[in-house]
Amino acid sequence: MSGVITASEPSWIAPFTGLSPRQFGKLITALRREGADPVRKGRPWSLPLEDRVLLVAAYWRTNLTLRQLAPLFGVSKSAADRIIDHLGPALALQQRKRFRKDTVLIVDGTLVPTRDHTVAEQSKNYRYSTNHQVVIDADTRLVVAVGRPLPGNRNDCKAWELSGAKDTVGKTTVIADGGYRGTGLVIPHRREKGQTELPDWKEEHNASHRKVRARVEHVFARMKGWKILRDCRLKGDGVHHAILGIARLHNLVLAG
Repeated sequence: MSGVITASEPSWIAPFTGLSPRQFGKLITALRREGADPVRKGRPWSLPLEDRVLLVAAYWRTNLTLRQLAPLFGVSKSAADRIIDHLGPALALQQRKRFRKDTVLIVDGTLVPTRDHTVAEQSKNYRYSTNHQVVIDADTRLVVAVGRPLPGNRNDCKAWELSGAKDTVGKTTVIADGGYRGTGLVIPHRREKGQTELPDWKEEHNASHRKVRARVEHVFARMKGWKILRDCRLKGDGVHHAILGIARLHNLVLAG
């Protein structure tokens, strides 16, 4: 059965991955170097690595069901499921653990509606969601770390520590919004009890803070273009692998 979509036709690559054919080729080379395409005993994969990566990206991008997506690549539903389970973790972002002394990071949490109720809880949007702590480099807007997903009813100041994001960045300077009070991060000035307004210099600091912190919101806007982050049907670690893989593709687009 021949598929409709294939990486051998370059015009399919950008719509589903956001990458140019050259960037996609660099990703495939990196995945092979990382051991994502080992020689297996038994029946070989029905698709080459390039098409398998494109299938996973297409699943994340469109959020089609596997019954809808599999025929587009000329494989069965069960084969598509196995490909996603195998390659999803392999595509995950390799999170940075060392930073220059002058590096400034930005963190914020984002909610991903998740149907697996074993990892999700009802959140402020009244849907079952998972809370993901995403850390970016303030200068480059590259994602440097993503914490483990937590139930969506956990607030950001707790999720920052429990997700492991705090341990990843160490003592690096991190900017956050007012929801991270008490964490030691750089947050906006707040009025104290009995104070009607902030001094002008604090207002200026807050305006500058908002302008810089908005960069993480821009990253979220790009990442939420991947429809799986609007309604994730994956179970267990699937939502974590998806957001890490999308973060890696986001970084490749920015890096050029």
